[in-house]
This record gives sequence, structure tokens and C-alpha cells, in this order.
Amino acid sequence: MTSDISGVSPVIGSASDKRDNVVIFDTTMRDGEQSPGASMSLEEKLELAKILEEMGVDIIEAGFPIASNGDFEAVREVAKIVKNSTVAGLCRAHQVDIDRCAEALKPTERGRIHVVIATSDLHMKHKLQMEPDQVIDVIARSVTHARNLRDDVEWSAEDATRSDRQFLRRAVETAIKAGATTINLPDTVGYTYPSEYADLFKWMVENVEGADKAVFSTHCHNDLGLAVANSLAGVQGGARQVECAINGLGERAGNAALEEIVMALKVRGDRLPFRTGIDTTHITRASRYVSAITGFPVQYNKAIVGKNAFAHESGIHQDGMLKNRETYEIMTPESVGQAPSSLVMGKHSGSHAFRAKLKDLGYELGENALKEAFGRFKDLADRKKHVYDDDIIALVDDALARGSEKIRVSRLRVVAGTDGQSAELTLDVDGVSSTAEATGDGPVDAVFNAIHKIVPHSAALRLFQVHAVTEGTDAQAQVSVRLEEDGRIATGAAADTDTLTASAKAYVNALNNLFARKEKSRPEAAIASGF
Repeated sequence: MTSDISGVSPVIGSASDKRDNVVIFDTTMRDGEQSPGASMSLEEKLELAKILEEMGVDIIEAGFPIASNGDFEAVREVAKIVKNSTVAGLCRAHQVDIDRCAEALKPTERGRIHVVIATSDLHMKHKLQMEPDQVIDVIARSVTHARNLRDDVEWSAEDATRSDRQFLRRAVETAIKAGATTINLPDTVGYTYPSEYADLFKWMVENVEGADKAVFSTHCHNDLGLAVANSLAGVQGGARQVECAINGLGERAGNAALEEIVMALKVRGDRLPFRTGIDTTHITRASRYVSAITGFPVQYNKAIVGKNAFAHESGIHQDGMLKNRETYEIMTPESVGQAPSSLVMGKHSGSHAFRAKLKDLGYELGENALKEAFGRFKDLADRKKHVYDDDIIALVDDALARGSEKIRVSRLRVVAGTDGQSAELTLDVDGVSSTAEATGDGPVDAVFNAIHKIVPHSAALRLFQVHAVTEGTDAQAQVSVRLEEDGRIATGAAADTDTLTASAKAYVNALNNLFARKEKSRPEAAIASGF
């Protein structure tokens, strides 16, 4: 048996050319950014939108326009640059929300207003404080208003999987009659089970009046680790849109992972006779970019995009791989954008070889970003005897994370030993340099105290984690920092051959992300968060 050009076994992945299409709705920028600690700047969202569009994502949910000026601007600016994908904005079932969303979507002809309201008894009673008949009336009025502003309207029933089925049917019928073209039945709290979720869609498709006038959609959270399984079950039950996020980013335990959904449909076409328009070779690039800008590392054993997803250490496995890759690989690294490379990088490597290496690793940088990354690579090569792929990944991710920072580490000098620890630090804050000296209970504490002197804040350090990117005493240290202030959580990450420099950069990165989150006022309690 040989693999076809898609990198998937032709027997395992075979499916009819008449397979139903499944629409991929990406909510990384909206629900994903609501993850505690995750934050994206406008520039980062615009770059991510370009990556998602190149990947072939059908719908890009760019934000929650009423939530803050930052979210409004993000939806509006994404709507300006995206041409092939549809841009969506989320709103509550209030006229002011819907109007704000429609305003943000004005720059694009391919815009979707996404209206949400809860339908479970629990949510209606305690969150909305509304009677069922009131909710039905709100659905009719809000969807009608949205449809008068846009032809493409999605309606979501928050906490659908814990809603009374007969009432949910009534709500869905109301939304369709009012003009909703997509009906989303979210598993808001990750409570449902695959067979149960499949049956919900099957029952709705069969019993809802006008069901043929709308596309049904899944939106699953991963609280019980079932988000992907539930999403696929929903598709088997009749859903033809899946809402998901890169790396499974999202509230609490996250959303269904886009990469897992897409590759499951691609590899198991024999049991899942559906197709998507996703170019899977962009998956690794998208995954690494999202990880870099949010500071959320991808776990090594994560399906599809994890560092170990295509690693084989067992002797038996290695022997089988040498004889035939399909013995232990149901898809190839190339199929998700992880092409193996024979290039060995060092201080004598040129920019063309470096560009080729980056492409093999799943990165495509603009000229300015490439020039900066190449300069950082040369500096690293002067300090390290061997530069591994993981070194380059850490280097580029670190550069992406630093892209839009207002506070930057300029210079650091640390004295450590049995006689005490002190740090002398210079930071550039909005282009102005400031220097401070501080002592501490250890060199890292001294560095963080120096940062606090220059940038006063009340954030508490909740996580400080260090690990070596590769082996050897000259290995880069990758540092993760998590800060919390007034209920807001922000993460930061950085890599450097000097652990203390990496620590300073990671802390500053977390501070930048924290300040960015402050600028985005949180929606009031009535707003659905990650429904």
C-alpha cells in the first residue's frame, strides 16, 4: 500500500466524490481569546485572519463587537482584509448589540451576524431571568432585526444540550421563521455524549418545521474531553457546520480542535463521508502562530500538531517505519505541513537555506520578519554549536510573541551567588528607556523586582516554569509566566540561551498581555461567554 499525494492512505481515507460538505467555522479569535490568559493584539488577529483564509476556513469569527472598542475594531479590520472567507461577529439578542455588529461588518459583503441567547431552564431562570415565552419573543425580534441588516444570520441556543427538547424545537423554528440561515446547538459546558448529541441533531432535522431552510451547526466544549467526538457525532446526526478553534483554544478546557476535526474527516472518509475545503498543509503553521501569540504551548502529545505526533522512539515502531511508513502512520507529517528536512543549520547557513528551513517547519514570514528572524538565528548560531529545529521554532515563536509589545527588555545584568543577588535592568516603555536596580530572594526574584520598579502593578505571579528547548548546557531556556490581577489572567513566554534573560522577557510579555486585556472591557454578565 502506498500513500497518495494527500499524505493519507487511499484505503483508509477513501470516500465518495459526492461527500457532503462540512463548513468550518473558526472561533479562535473570539471564543479562543476568551481563554483565561490568552490575548491577541489587532495586528496578530489580522495576521491570523490571513492564515485562516489561506487555509480555506469558511467562516472566521473575529470578535464580539459590543464587548469593547478593541473587539469592534478587530471585526471591522478583519472584514476589510478578508475576501474569500465569511467574517462573523457575535452579539447578544439585543438591538444595540446587533446594530454594533452590523456596523463592524460593513466593510465586507461576506459578513455574518451571529446572535445568541440561552434556552435551558437553568440559564433562562438564573442568568436571563426570563420566562420561556419571553425568550421566544426575543428570538423572533432579534433574528428579524439581524436579517433586515444582513442576509447571513446565525442563531445560537446557548446551553442547547441541557435544554428541554420541545422548547428547543420551538426556539429553533422561531429563529428559522425569522430568517436565521444557520442554527447552532452548542454544548456550552461540555456535558453531552456523542450518541446523545448525534440524536439531538437527527431529531431536530426530522422534526423542526423549515429545517431544510437552515444549516445546523455544532459548537462543543471540552470539559469532559469529548469536544471533537461530540462534534463529529453532530455531523453524523445532520449538522453541516462545525465551530472549532486552532489548538482547541477556548473557555475552560477549550473548544473542539480545528486540526483534529479536519484530519478526522480527511483520514476516516470511510466512516465519515464528508469533506471540507481546508488545505491541511497550513495546519502546523496556524497552530504554531496561535501558540506563539497567546503564550499557550501545545502539549507534546497533542494530536496532529504536538511535537511527538509523528515521533517514533520504540524500536519495534522504528523498524516498521523503516520498512513502510504506513505501519505506524495513518497520515504523513507533510499532510499537515510538517515536512521533514535534510538541511542542517549552522552559523554558515545563508538566508535562502533559512527561509527553506522555516517553510519546512511551517512558517511563512514576510521580508522584514524574515530578516529579523535570520539575524536572531545568526546570533544564536554564534552561541550554540548545534542549532536544532526546536531551537529555530523557539526563536521564531519568541519573535512573534514580541511583535506588538509596548514594553521591551533592552538590557539585563544580574549578579548572583552566596553573597546575594541583584539585577540591573533597562526596559523600553513606549520607546522611552528606564533603568532600575533591585535585589531579591534569588536572581529571578531580583529581575522581577526590577521590572516592578519600572512598571508598577499589582499583578500576582501564578506560574513560573522553565524547560530546556534542546539538550546540552548551551540549550535555550523556554520560560512561561502567568500573572493575575483583578480577576484577569495573562500568560507570557520567551526563549533565550540565558535563563534569566528569558525570564525577564517572559514576565514582560505577560505584562504586555495583561495590559492589553485591561483595555478590552469584559462583557457584562448577561453576555454569553464561550457558549
